Amino acid sequence: MTYTVHKYQLYPFWDEEFKQLDYIHEEFNDPFALTDWIRQGYRAGTFGGFMCDMRNPQPTWNQRFFDIFTGQGWKDVGTSYFRMDTGSILPTHSDSYKKYVEIFNLQGREHTIHRAIVFLEDWQPGHYLEVMGQPYVNWKAGLTVEWNYNTPHLAANIGLTPRYTLQITGHIND
Repeated sequence: MTYTVHKYQLYPFWDEEFKQLDYIHEEFNDPFALTDWIRQGYRAGTFGGFMCDMRNPQPTWNQRFFDIFTGQGWKDVGTSYFRMDTGSILPTHSDSYKKYVEIFNLQGREHTIHRAIVFLEDWQPGHYLEVMGQPYVNWKAGLTVEWNYNTPHLAANIGLTPRYTLQITGHIND
């Protein structure tokens, strides 16, 4: 599999409404990865974060993200706001997009799926993202890191403030 990672800057048009969303704790949904991480020495109970996905009300300005990504050719765009509190980690993993594949009937076409992470605030000490071994720190709000299906990445918050991101998922016709 060929991995593709793109980094670019969006101009921040949003306010802090994302901090008031109805976040729900979501532990990572791959039991094999969880077992492997514990075997590697990571501590159970620290995996994951808090999500506010499209099953819940999204910020009033959320439609602008749809417009941006559909304008880039993305189909069936979904957004999920993610908050990692102090001590939250997601060791190296690849997303499976199981529900997304099921909803949009992409079985056998998983390679067309793309994910973008938009940092909603400027970097804070202890906030971390790594994609294909490339670390991301010292970002400005709006930094966007985009990758294709199954790209290995990790995220962590060992800082003292919540780490807020927006996850955008879509697919591009092959």
